[in-house]
Amino acid sequence: MDSINKNQPEDNYEDLTGEKGIAKMKTLADKAGTCFFCTQIGANERFSTRPMSFQKLDDDGTFWFLSANDSNKNREIEADSSIQLLFQGSSYSDFLNVYGEASINQDKAVIKELWNPILKTWFTEGIDDPRISVIKVVPSEAYYWDTKHPQVVGLIKRMVGAAIGKTLDDSIEGTITV
Repeated sequence: MDSINKNQPEDNYEDLTGEKGIAKMKTLADKAGTCFFCTQIGANERFSTRPMSFQKLDDDGTFWFLSANDSNKNREIEADSSIQLLFQGSSYSDFLNVYGEASINQDKAVIKELWNPILKTWFTEGIDDPRISVIKVVPSEAYYWDTKHPQVVGLIKRMVGAAIGKTLDDSIEGTITV
């Protein structure tokens, strides 16, 4: 564990698995609403990133996005399916880092299920726009950093800790295995 955890009077590290891990991912991803979708994440490469909204997060932890089939992102996924998703729900908490494998298809039934009228901004022909593709992301590993209590409680704990010279950080972090 990190050195700050050694100064904590309480346990601030918890790995999550299965349903509990997926529930944490859903909570954090929903709070953020959007993520940075990173491609070309291999060692010694400059990765590409762009903000994206996910359309759905399944009960098994699979993320679903709609994307233009002629985008750089799609070309990069076709060359290397390893991706990273970075979520930030607030300034002080609700962080989620997901690594996974992406695949692309143009399944019209899935597009119909994921469609939202605001997407017409990018797909001007609407739900039948031939440029729409589906990106499915299956997580391989995830890491979260959050707070245990509402932000006000966390702020009070940090202020008291600063006043008495003790680490009273309200954070909780750990891996998520789905």
